[in-house]
Amino acid sequence: MQRQEGLHELLACAGLAVVGDVHPGSLFPPEAGRRIAQGIAAPDGATRQALDAAWWRRLCTADGEFLVAVLGHRIGGNDSRWTRVRHAGSGVPDLTADPGFVALSLDGQVLLAEVPGADGPRTTALDRLPERLEESAAAAGRETDAERAAVWATVPGRHGRPQHWAEGIGVNPAAPDELLIQLLDVDADLLHGCDRPAVVDAVLAHPDPRVRSRPADTLRPELTTDQWARLIRAEPSPNRRVLWAERACTRGAELPDDLYDDLLTGPSRTQAAELPGLPAQHLPGLAADTDPRMRAAACARWEDLPAPLREQLLTDTDHPVRTAALLAHHTRVPMPREVFAALPHPRRALERCRLAPELEADLAGCEDTEVRRTLAANPRLSAHGVAALAQDPRADIRSAVALRPDLTEEQRAAVRHDFDPALMSSTLPWVEDLHGDAGAMRRLAASSHPLVRRSVARARHLPQDVVTLLARDEDQVVRLFLAESCEDAPADMLLEVWRWWDGSFSHPDRPRSHPNFPRTGLLHYITDPSGRMRRLALDDPESTPADVARLTRDPEAEVRRRAAEDPRLSPADAVRLLNDPDAHVRGTAVRNPQLPARVLAGLLHDRDTARAAVANPAIPLPVLHRILTMAAAAVAAPR
Repeated sequence: MQRQEGLHELLACAGLAVVGDVHPGSLFPPEAGRRIAQGIAAPDGATRQALDAAWWRRLCTADGEFLVAVLGHRIGGNDSRWTRVRHAGSGVPDLTADPGFVALSLDGQVLLAEVPGADGPRTTALDRLPERLEESAAAAGRETDAERAAVWATVPGRHGRPQHWAEGIGVNPAAPDELLIQLLDVDADLLHGCDRPAVVDAVLAHPDPRVRSRPADTLRPELTTDQWARLIRAEPSPNRRVLWAERACTRGAELPDDLYDDLLTGPSRTQAAELPGLPAQHLPGLAADTDPRMRAAACARWEDLPAPLREQLLTDTDHPVRTAALLAHHTRVPMPREVFAALPHPRRALERCRLAPELEADLAGCEDTEVRRTLAANPRLSAHGVAALAQDPRADIRSAVALRPDLTEEQRAAVRHDFDPALMSSTLPWVEDLHGDAGAMRRLAASSHPLVRRSVARARHLPQDVVTLLARDEDQVVRLFLAESCEDAPADMLLEVWRWWDGSFSHPDRPRSHPNFPRTGLLHYITDPSGRMRRLALDDPESTPADVARLTRDPEAEVRRRAAEDPRLSPADAVRLLNDPDAHVRGTAVRNPQLPARVLAGLLHDRDTARAAVANPAIPLPVLHRILTMAAAAVAAPR
């Protein structure tokens, strides 16, 4: 709000009355106007010595109205917009190159600008703007090999955007492994998610433990068991060694026994004793350890302990150890009322213990809502307790019962539960554990509960009859999860999901990237009323560069963006799309390798585009190395 008030005050001082804010919509965007004013992808002859009254008369409507954007106020980013103003005077508005401005006529034909430059203020005046931009794009697209080489010989030059380059170079698909490995010494964060084997090995072998820990911190990329072991062994912090071991177990890695030996004798041995992947051979040592915390940890693996050790722990001299053993013991043996009453924290028994019948009945009917809610999720609740809580007056408690794994589907259907299909949902762990059981998947795929069916749909592979059933499910999210996770999802359903879903953070570009997604017969969608379907036309192997050119002028931004990423895009269209009203289209065009070198070099030095431009695979490798050298020096310099 303060920035808006400051802008309005600045415009008022320039003799302009604010009419209102205008989002670009289909208009020429302020960001592109500023870039042209600074000489990047600008038409020839755009720069003039002065913006006289004649130019301002051509800019304004009969009422003196035009659009303006002031540097530092809504140019670039998510807040890019024009301000519609009215100039009542007959002279020149008092707008200057400090801080700088871009002005556009309401019909989009005239552009005036004055911005700071290295050699003083730069003024720009253009009429017939759309026509001039088309001519400029066509001329830029005729760049010769010699012109290209001459441009790249001067990049990066003495002045650049090294910090922006450092942030973007790691995602350049043309950057070789050795360059990305050099980037590790600049800033390891810049390689987030890089899964190239040579780069991952270099990360794990890096002398800086903060660099080595990046894959474990982000859980991307996926590490092999050997890589996890190397990471853990090299970690100097005892606590983080155990943390990485825990994450490795969570990700399914089977760590070597000798690594557990090291962890159990280290400074963080008590945390290591609680690792879920700890081999059973270590449990007797834990149960006999002099540290009571180690003995208590052994109780978590009660079923893996020999009977004599269990009896020993039940009579341990340490009260917390005896309590842990008692809770573990009563996962098999019903807990009587007097034992429950003596527990310092009875909630743990409510969550996990088998209870004596009369005690369970009293608790299931007690007035304490939290007790009943906790009991409803206890996996060892008896059939009588389940039946009682299935009739509970509270919907949230009945809903918890409805998701129990020990119900038949007929019993589940009989429970009156609440379920909001619009809320985010997670896969039920007990269903996930059954993903490899074809019979269980058939039974659960017919469940009355949407969350059960959604959890089935998350299986990587399913029997064909289950896939067919879920592909017709009335719950849209079931079909979505099937499209995202199941490799057996059918092509027709994937196409149907595509009409309303474009990928999530966890499953980017699904369903379009699914191996079963149709790849042929898509070209006829180029005339489809839906822009989402027109996007698919260029995926058809029979599509042509002419089809790409056609979609660069589509009325919908998402279609133009798809054309902007196509490698068959013409250089002229790539330049033209830099001026697209939509920021995503412009950002995609910046990364297209068809951009002429002269234009791309300018984008590398522009504050709003440098980070994306350095990821363009058309930049020659020697230039990338020079850019990285400058970026490394800038990052290393004291601030």
